[in-house]
Amino acid sequence: MPYTTLFIDLDDTLYPATTGLWPAIRDRMSEFMVERLGLSMEEVIPLRRRYYETYGTTLRGLQKHYQVDADDFLAYVHDLPLERYIQPNADLAALLDSLPQRKWVFTNADDAHARRVLNVLGLSHCFQGIADVRALHFYCKPELEAYQRALSLAGEVDPQRCVLIDDSPRNLVSAAALGFTTVLVSINDPDPPIGQARPGIDHVIPSLSCLPQALPQLRT
Repeated sequence: MPYTTLFIDLDDTLYPATTGLWPAIRDRMSEFMVERLGLSMEEVIPLRRRYYETYGTTLRGLQKHYQVDADDFLAYVHDLPLERYIQPNADLAALLDSLPQRKWVFTNADDAHARRVLNVLGLSHCFQGIADVRALHFYCKPELEAYQRALSLAGEVDPQRCVLIDDSPRNLVSAAALGFTTVLVSINDPDPPIGQARPGIDHVIPSLSCLPQALPQLRT
């Protein structure tokens, strides 16, 4: 069965995890909780971890327990000079352009952050759409509703025709349960392809540039 759509995560997937951008975003989350909610940094770190493990994102936990305004939170945590962390990637743009499948960014971040990242990377033209936290009605990976809404946004009816590429194993496990082919981007694993690293993960690659090595059928 040919693949028709690639869903690709944004942060630490479209650019290397070594850039420092995602740690900077996490730091901004902590600063928001200290500044806006009056929490101490000692309280913030375990609270963020608990929210992430329970709800999928810090924002979801803050919405449930502190009625935090999503627009305020997202604007604050993404207020970073992206050019200090990431640069245009012409090779990745050429790779994505060479693949015939439709491509969607599928992210727990918001559309504004996703578009800024795509613009800096020079990848905006590669994607047909962005399934962001607002378009998903604030459901987020790994909640099953997030994947179902992403499929609907992309006009897909069969998850088995779709590939999810993500840096989070638990996000991939949920996708696999629905029938997606799953690819983990991880700099901590050997060169691709290494097959199924664990249940729910079909392939592991060190960077998105290695995707055709793991799934050569994408070009057929």
